[in-house]
Amino acid sequence: MLNIDQLKFDGQGLIPAITVDASSGRVLTLAYMNRESLEISMREGRTCFWSRSRRELWRKGETSGNVQHIVDITADCDRDALVVRVNKDGPACHLGTDSCFNDRVFVREAAEPFSVKGLYDLLKGRKAGLPAGSYTTYLFQKGIDKILKKVGEECTEVIIAGKAGDKRETIYEIGDLMYHVMVLMVEMGISVDDVLAELASRHVIDHKVKQEKMT
Repeated sequence: MLNIDQLKFDGQGLIPAITVDASSGRVLTLAYMNRESLEISMREGRTCFWSRSRRELWRKGETSGNVQHIVDITADCDRDALVVRVNKDGPACHLGTDSCFNDRVFVREAAEPFSVKGLYDLLKGRKAGLPAGSYTTYLFQKGIDKILKKVGEECTEVIIAGKAGDKRETIYEIGDLMYHVMVLMVEMGISVDDVLAELASRHVIDHKVKQEKMT
């Protein structure tokens, strides 16, 4: 475990701190800490930065409520930069977006890995743009009742395939179900992080129940 004295702050007494979502691994922000803000962050368990523009301490979420709860802080090999993994209560960016890093400069599509969040963002784009000829556009235009009907239908298909013991068909139907559930999530403004947070809270509860049974 490193001591703060082993970190290398720059000539202004600052060290860059990259915050990362502990659940998704997504980079959220690049901010700066001085020794005092780092000590506050470690003591309070929530991010506190040094605002270079205002020349003052800045506790993330102090006014917005979008607090970042620290999981751990790691220094790089040169000890002149930090990665701060957090669980966040709301958007990381002052613009109201999940992350400050949204404007792509370059992407090689063939190398773009599939992700649930990537699919979710794609569906959000479909809802915002409603491109003609898209099945997703059709669902959003039909509204909540049609989306819920499709979710119900896909649930039934999963049950039928699972009952038949057909693994390949069950995987296919689960894919259909997940897609329609995510359309429902976008329609209702439910994020992937909302669901992950719910699952994480159940994991803690389940862990506690197991401990109680063992005692």
